[in-house]
Amino acid sequence: MPGAVIIGAGPGIGRSVARRFAAEGMAVALVSRTGRTLDVDGARGYRADCADEGALRAALDAARAELGVPDVVVYNAAIIRPDTVGEATMRAHLDAWAVNVVGALVAAAHLVPAMAERGGGTFLVTGGMPEPKRQYVSLSLGKSGVRTLVALLDQEYGPSGVHVASVTVAGPVAPGTPFDPDDIAEHYWRLHTQPRGRWQHEVLHAGRSMA
Repeated sequence: MPGAVIIGAGPGIGRSVARRFAAEGMAVALVSRTGRTLDVDGARGYRADCADEGALRAALDAARAELGVPDVVVYNAAIIRPDTVGEATMRAHLDAWAVNVVGALVAAAHLVPAMAERGGGTFLVTGGMPEPKRQYVSLSLGKSGVRTLVALLDQEYGPSGVHVASVTVAGPVAPGTPFDPDDIAEHYWRLHTQPRGRWQHEVLHAGRSMA
């Protein structure tokens, strides 16, 4: 059975993406700090803090042991908080960078080589901040890092058939708004199913009209 691993599986985008892939008959593994399955039918939950490399790798190993090499991995973890230049401490910036960027790198390094060896798969990252915002310095830096990471992973694994891309969300996510997580989840499914000759490496969700 094809499988999807969702890392950073919270009640917003993570749950909607999990439900979207489950609706297509895919087995779903949800990695989060709580290990909850978020009412996603048939999902398996695994507990890990994405800033804890050992715990993250162990959770991914457990998911792979149950589901096999995943067809798609979605990295959706982030520390989202307002901070201005000079406001956050160095420790706070390092903690945010660990989750926002390095966790995605660790997950890719742990799972994507096997996907490449198999000859295909998809690795998707939730992006944001298409333009930096001075009120969100650590998040702006992190999302810039994610964009670069996607390019690097594509250089490394794209030739082996792994589609690497980001979904850049340009606003606050909430049901019933132009940034409804169910609408955003459609981007992930579309990227996963894109033919290789039409691969996109970034999709921008700038909101939909509520008219």
